[in-house]
Amino acid sequence: MNNFLVPNSVGDSFLFSVIVQDQAAAAELLGWTEDEQKHSGYFHTLREILQQPATWLETGRQLAAMSASLRQSLVGVKTMVLTGSGSSEYAAECVRIPLQNRLSIPVQTIGGGMLLTHGGKAIAPGRPGLMISFARSGDSPESVGAVSLLLETEPEIRHLVLTCNKDGHLATTWLNDPRVCVVVLDEKTNDRSLVMTSSFTNMVLAAASLETLETPEKFLTLAQGLSLKAGELLRNHVDALAALAGRDFQRVVYLASGARFGAARESALKMLEMTSGRIWATCETYLGLRHGPMSAVHADTLIVCFLSSDPLVRAYECDLIRELNSKHLGLAKLIFGEKIQPDLAQGEDVVIDLNGLAELGDENMPVLDVILGQLLAFFRCRKEGLQPDSPSSDGVINRVVQEFKLHHQN
Repeated sequence: MNNFLVPNSVGDSFLFSVIVQDQAAAAELLGWTEDEQKHSGYFHTLREILQQPATWLETGRQLAAMSASLRQSLVGVKTMVLTGSGSSEYAAECVRIPLQNRLSIPVQTIGGGMLLTHGGKAIAPGRPGLMISFARSGDSPESVGAVSLLLETEPEIRHLVLTCNKDGHLATTWLNDPRVCVVVLDEKTNDRSLVMTSSFTNMVLAAASLETLETPEKFLTLAQGLSLKAGELLRNHVDALAALAGRDFQRVVYLASGARFGAARESALKMLEMTSGRIWATCETYLGLRHGPMSAVHADTLIVCFLSSDPLVRAYECDLIRELNSKHLGLAKLIFGEKIQPDLAQGEDVVIDLNGLAELGDENMPVLDVILGQLLAFFRCRKEGLQPDSPSSDGVINRVVQEFKLHHQN
């Protein structure tokens, strides 16, 4: 039974305060009045991070109930394309490997921009196919343009839209087209902040439901298990992340393997977005770091390690971490995993060790990894004197990418 407190429209501040009552950094911010929080520019972002465990329960129930209808979308499919732009593309990357392994068909992640410029040529052979579009608003030019182009040029590709906005163009444009199936997640997931937080993790979770359409009760159990672990993270580790975000680093490198690399990409983007580029952030696989990127791990670099529970994968990861230690690279490390070997952490490194992660499986860890990335970026944004709800004060980036000209092949 999940005992995580579910926020509602009345008394959200109180409920969130109870969730993080032992975490002074978040509890203090929630103790301010709503007007003060809005004036300081974090009202939406903090809530949208903290609400994630509760929203996962709703997404679990919603997608489990839709399993029979979603099975029809997969009938006869020989190839699958996952698409989105920015965070939405990284959400797709989090589920690509698990979907490919469970469904036994080729699965690609292709950015919406690539589909606009190269269309069906970017998609692996094999028809009929299914394209799954991930989109918070469903209003970005790439989102609508890619679906429109492929409906015209690839008649054997059907479409599934995962979106958080019932009024967006992706949700409304093809309502009567039998080739397009739309899943609109709960309105709470339609983040009001510029940055994507709960929208990201809920789209990842919703897509993961396609792995268990024959056994929806397993998906519901998974959503409940992930919600419990996320609640544990928030109740016990926010202060450690807030303190780490205040350290004197100027770069962050996020390391991950397999499906979790999508979470590393998203975490790096969160740090860039929420610090308006003041903190340089990148991501790499553990084995890939040796091939050049290690040269950028300087004394001012925070290294975030999402540590696998798979014995083989972890062996490679631990070797790399020990190499970083032996070379004295980086300012500090954040290591997240289960049963973390004591020798991996040194000095003022931060270790977040949660029991039960191996049981949930590495393929389901991205939604938990990303919460760490979100909180690090949130608190660093505050340290930089920026506003998490709208960190791009000069308007360089926006909540929804602004319209641009769509070109068509002659």
